[in-house]
Amino acid sequence: MPDSIRQPMPWLIIIAGSLIAVMTFGPRSAMGFFQLPMLQDTGWDRSTFGLAMALQNLFWGIGQPFFGALADKYGTGRVLIQSGILYAAGLVCMSFGTSPFWLHFGGGVLVGLGIAAGSFSVILSAFARNVTPQQRTMAFGIGTAAGSAGMFLFAPISQGLISAYGWSDSLVYIGAMMLIVPLLAWPLRGNATSGTQSQAQFKQTAGEALREALGHKSYLLLTTGFFVCGFQVAFITAHFPAYLGDIGIEPRYAVIAMALIGLFNVIGSLAAGYISQRYSKPYFLAYIYIGRSIAVTAFLLLPQTPLSVVIFAAVMGLLWLSTVPPTNALVAIMFGTRHLGMLGGVVFLSHQIGSFLGVWMGGYLYDILGSYDLVWWLGVGMGIFAAIVHWPIREQAVERPAIA
Repeated sequence: MPDSIRQPMPWLIIIAGSLIAVMTFGPRSAMGFFQLPMLQDTGWDRSTFGLAMALQNLFWGIGQPFFGALADKYGTGRVLIQSGILYAAGLVCMSFGTSPFWLHFGGGVLVGLGIAAGSFSVILSAFARNVTPQQRTMAFGIGTAAGSAGMFLFAPISQGLISAYGWSDSLVYIGAMMLIVPLLAWPLRGNATSGTQSQAQFKQTAGEALREALGHKSYLLLTTGFFVCGFQVAFITAHFPAYLGDIGIEPRYAVIAMALIGLFNVIGSLAAGYISQRYSKPYFLAYIYIGRSIAVTAFLLLPQTPLSVVIFAAVMGLLWLSTVPPTNALVAIMFGTRHLGMLGGVVFLSHQIGSFLGVWMGGYLYDILGSYDLVWWLGVGMGIFAAIVHWPIREQAVERPAIA
């Protein structure tokens, strides 16, 4: 154990994976900035754009278990190359703007699959294979913080490109940026049988691993709770800029708010990696969901001003992706790292089903009610539900027959 603790972090893998997380998470978190200019030029309603973003989240979720399994078997690097190509193609298709089809197919299906192939479950599983169990949650925190940094960087980049070149050309330019991802994929080329931790892995097929996980109570509770995380963050990502316009807040505060969420998310993700390495991960997750519900309630009930927007963004940023390190760490503790890409992908599938509903319901209910209020309050109630669900999760490995 002392030797494993002293093992240095594999920084080349950590840095390359973190840069990929910046690229894959950044543009999709800035999609809300494209909503109003796109709808103004095309005449489509918000539910049309909301459906595209909902499809993006859904295909992100559907693709994750499959891309995770492919990464476990054939190598993470190969899957990440696919991510960059799919992502770039989707953004270019989305830029056409000639019909809702290209918005839904490009921005929805292709971008969603591109994110899935470069998602946290794929990148973090590569981290897990190359760090010790004592380093694992901190490594997850670093990778998650990098995704947060992408949100911080791409909020002003996207808004600046839209102001200078219009929404259509901006999508093309961002699509070109995504071709950096295949260049960064080489250090993460190993599969589930490689890495410093491969000899300690329990040997089983993907089907056996999936059946074991789906019969495990704590894993099912974790998967259920992560649905709520997706609902909350995806709704805010897609609709918060438009919501601020509806309540009379200047557009520049939408950029400031999304950038602040990304900035404080870096702090929150790193802190989550540190805290959950030392304290109960299920209880920590429950407190995060309670904190989100309190923050949204306060934002809705108190006077909504530019200052309250800034404070809300900072608080939500601390809680934004802080769920990811402890959630992935719990999956690794329960089942090991051999099929972490696939099993983590299943948990994220639940997250993305929640994301689909959060984004789609945001647009649909706005068109019916003329307000986002109902969706905000649904998120508050679901946050309390998620806290209750995480409380009985057991932070321990699944019981297996001893290996001779």
